Amino acid sequence: MNQTSVWRSLAERRWGLWRSLLVYHGIPWRGYQLRRFYGRFLPQGGLAFDIGAHTGNRIAAFRRLSARVVALEPQPDFVRWLQRSFSKDEGVVLRAQAVGRVKGQAQLLASPRTPTVSTLSRDFVQRAGASPAFSGVRWEEGPVVPVVTLDDLIAAHGVPDFVKIDVEGFELEVLMGLGLALPSLSFEFLPAVRDVALGCIDRLETLAGPGRYRYAVSLGERLRLLTPQGLTATAMREWLLALPADAPSGDVHAWLPESHAASGTRG
Repeated sequence: MNQTSVWRSLAERRWGLWRSLLVYHGIPWRGYQLRRFYGRFLPQGGLAFDIGAHTGNRIAAFRRLSARVVALEPQPDFVRWLQRSFSKDEGVVLRAQAVGRVKGQAQLLASPRTPTVSTLSRDFVQRAGASPAFSGVRWEEGPVVPVVTLDDLIAAHGVPDFVKIDVEGFELEVLMGLGLALPSLSFEFLPAVRDVALGCIDRLETLAGPGRYRYAVSLGERLRLLTPQGLTATAMREWLLALPADAPSGDVHAWLPESHAASGTRG
C-alpha cells in the first residue's frame, strides 16, 4: 500500500469513527430515552452484556440503570474510544474481543467509512452488500480478532439479566455459543438476511423450550416496541417473513415472562 492509500485509509477510519459518534451521541436527550427503554429489560443493579459495543452509548445507558456491564468490541478504533470513556469505571469490564459459537480467532471484515457495519460474516457481506441499503458500503479485510463464546462470558462474569447483540449478520453464531436460556436479550435483524433472525428465534426456542419466550420488535433507533405485550415465536416469524425487501432494520427483543423482564416497572 502506497503512502497516498495509507493516508486515505486513515482519513476514512477517522471520519467513520466521528460519524458514528455523532450518530449515537449527538442527540442530547437520547441518554434518557435509552435508559427508559432498557429499564423494562434490565433491573437496577443487574448485569448486562453488550456484544458489539461500538461507541458505547448502550454501555452508558446500562450504567445509568446502575447495572454492571461487560462490553465486547473487536474493532481497535472503537476499543480505544471505549477505553478512554469507561476505563476508570469499575462497573464496566471492557473486552477487545468478538463473540461466536466457538472460542478462537476470526478475521474481521471492516468498513472504514461505516464501521458500525463491520462483521465477521462473509455471507452477510455478500448478501447484505448486494442490497440497495448497503450500496455505499465497502468492506475490506481487517485484523484477526480473538473470539469467545457467551458461555465463556457467563463462566467469567455470571448470568446476565440482559444481552444486547449487534454484530451484523453474526447474531446466530453468537447464540450458538450459548447453552442456557437467558432472562432477556435483543438481536439485530435486517430484511436482506432475515433468515439469520429466524434462526435466532429457533435457537432461543430450543434453549428455553417452545413457547416460553415473548418477542417484540423495535425499528431502527426509535426505542419503542411495536408490540409491548410481546408475540409468540410463531407470530414473530410470520412478521419477519412478511417484511418487504426495502423495510427498515431493527432489533428483536426476547424475554421470559417469568423473569419479570419487559414488565415496564423497571428503570
